Amino acid sequence: MKQSLNRLSNKMTAVLSMIFKTAQKQADHKKLIHHIVELNKKQSSLEIISEVALCLKDILNYRLFAFVIKKENSVDIWLDPRMYKKSLENIVLKDFNIKNKESLNYLNHTFHDDEQEEKFDMKDLVFYELTDEDCYSRIYMLPQNQMYDHHDEVVNLILQGCSTALSRQIKMEQLRTAAVMDSLTGCYNRREFENQLKRNISRAVRHKNDLSVFMFDLDHFKNVNDTYGHLAGDKVLQEVTRIVKNNIRADDILARYGGEEFIVIMPETSKIKAMELADRLRIKISNKLIVHGDDTIKVTASFGVSELTKSADMTRIIQEADNMLYKAKLNGRNTVMPGLIKVVYNQKSAKAIL
Repeated sequence: MKQSLNRLSNKMTAVLSMIFKTAQKQADHKKLIHHIVELNKKQSSLEIISEVALCLKDILNYRLFAFVIKKENSVDIWLDPRMYKKSLENIVLKDFNIKNKESLNYLNHTFHDDEQEEKFDMKDLVFYELTDEDCYSRIYMLPQNQMYDHHDEVVNLILQGCSTALSRQIKMEQLRTAAVMDSLTGCYNRREFENQLKRNISRAVRHKNDLSVFMFDLDHFKNVNDTYGHLAGDKVLQEVTRIVKNNIRADDILARYGGEEFIVIMPETSKIKAMELADRLRIKISNKLIVHGDDTIKVTASFGVSELTKSADMTRIIQEADNMLYKAKLNGRNTVMPGLIKVVYNQKSAKAIL
């Protein structure tokens, strides 16, 4: 009798488990269909990747999700959550055969050198590959929910939809990029910078927001070309722009204004904040060792900062930044103009230091 009850109990458990799995599968497929429909509405690569992340969060409630895209000279990473950066970064460097961390471009985060990071156990990390003629990418994931047999099917289906949408979007973006980007540095060209500045000034005026601009160029850059050659000069420009890109916000706009001259638009940013960032970038550039063949090259940069005022238009804000850059050059180079004023207090007096 006891054995019969045990067998009955086991059968009921098996039936209930099958019913639960079937219900879970149906629910997951319903969610999947919704996300695939949404996927095909997206208008940018970043929106497509975000929708894939949302789908997998919805179904698997991941602890970690990273979408990594291999490009010609760099690797783009969409990461959630940001605290997994250090642990994942080592895996990405190894898997994509990359030696230089500065080749990693984070799409949805800006990290700082002094930011605290934690290491996590990645032994349960799973990955999926997407291979297309236009790009190679991987998805890394640490699922939180239990993985059932149908989840591989779910992930592969969303990835198929993602691959199609992403491939189409990348082709469109490549065409648009060719028209507005500087081919050497990957920054906006001067013509597109002017379009972006017009739009941002109109938005700042309409919403009564701050807007600042800083212009910088590399000091004695002709000496780099004359000493090490133009290929080395190109490498220097690429490395410097990579430093700047990695340390400005996603909404900030970097453009190549001339040969070794660049300009950055900073929406919703006061002049003081722009000066602080310019000074941090100045220090990072001056500390950078750029290796080209057997040579190690160091460069510095001078910065000029301006802000949008009631009487300023596009011409005047650029002219003011250019004037400040000229003053930085006269002031000995490797500096920011106007300079930051720091107030240092002691028990007897307050002292202002330029």
